[in-house]
Amino acid sequence: MNRITLVIFTLAGLFMLSSCKKNNDPNPGQFNLSELSTELVVIRNYVPENAVIAHRGSTFWTPEETEAAYRWARNMGADYLEADLQLTSDGVIIALHDVELKRTTNIEEVFPDRADSPASAFTYDELLQLDAGSWFNEANPEQAREGFVTEKQTILTLEDLIMIAQGMRLKRDPVTRERIYTKQIQEDGSVNYIFDYEVDKQDAGHRPGIYIETKEPSVNPGIEQAVYQELDQLGWNILTSPAVSTSQFITATDGKQKVNIGHTNGKVILQTFSKESMKNLKEQFYGQVPTCFLLWLGDGPDDMHNDDSLTYVEFINFGIEQKAVFFGPSISGAPNDYAELLRPWQADLMHQSKASIHAYSFDTWVQMDQYYSNTAGSITPNRPLTDGMFTNRAEMTLDYYIEKGVRSFGSETTATETLNYLGY
Repeated sequence: MNRITLVIFTLAGLFMLSSCKKNNDPNPGQFNLSELSTELVVIRNYVPENAVIAHRGSTFWTPEETEAAYRWARNMGADYLEADLQLTSDGVIIALHDVELKRTTNIEEVFPDRADSPASAFTYDELLQLDAGSWFNEANPEQAREGFVTEKQTILTLEDLIMIAQGMRLKRDPVTRERIYTKQIQEDGSVNYIFDYEVDKQDAGHRPGIYIETKEPSVNPGIEQAVYQELDQLGWNILTSPAVSTSQFITATDGKQKVNIGHTNGKVILQTFSKESMKNLKEQFYGQVPTCFLLWLGDGPDDMHNDDSLTYVEFINFGIEQKAVFFGPSISGAPNDYAELLRPWQADLMHQSKASIHAYSFDTWVQMDQYYSNTAGSITPNRPLTDGMFTNRAEMTLDYYIEKGVRSFGSETTATETLNYLGY
């Protein structure tokens, strides 16, 4: 080999090494990769491995983030009921994904002059006038059900979510099927709502936790403090009301296995895409409640602008600095076709930080198999790329984990049988 050839090969090798390190080398030795402290590992372990996280209850079978969605997910045996949280103009914490209301309600019919206004511009009793179920039947005729209309589906509150997780349901007028509640105006002008609930006679006995996302503080200022106070009032703030049980799953008196996470310190997981909200959650909860930093590839101020290793490490380090113990990257594949943020080397980086991964969102068996079984290229090939799944098909994810031998039980009925049993 002559000198010129040697120089060319050397330069080519250096270029390839540099390119590899920049784009996909998961070796933390070249980075200053943070790790969870011993205390944070304890917090992480409040949550079971292979967690089944019912994304918005279900976007496939039911109108998302409604009573129907969360009753269904609870009865199917999901470990967590997932919800997006926002604030109304009179201070009620609601479960709603979109900032606006046009996609999932009949806002254009009820408040046509305010149809483009954010949910935060409405009082809660105004939002209760909206129908949050009929749109689903129109958009998904194959999954349409009369019960989503006759049992009027409304925008829920954080309190509703917790009550459903505890085996309750909304109390409704026997004729109109509207929910029953009382609105009180306090001396200082603030509003207090008193909601009525009843024991859900169709409850299957599972007690899931809740996995709640705080939206951008610019749209919902004070949401983190409001969540802290609401959890405190409802007995779900483990800082003030630590759980006694450590059993994530139990065998009930009838001999059947049940989810019990709602009775443990893993009952609440906090999540957000927002860096500012991550800081606010740390300030409110001191890292003592399991927290997930969600990852999104995009152009926004809180987004990952690149998916290379340096950017990944930057986001991991920021998350751990704010006491995150989980990371939530997007996955590819139909129907959402999100950006691929869970390649094997990316999973390696998160796992090397001792954090766990809850990827979003799973809709097909193919996706589940890709991120659980197909781990070629990982430095830990026997470890799934994701340690839990945000899923729109909780029944399918449960079946998948059962087939893989990492879960022993799911629902005793099919998805549609469960909906029938619940009265939809």
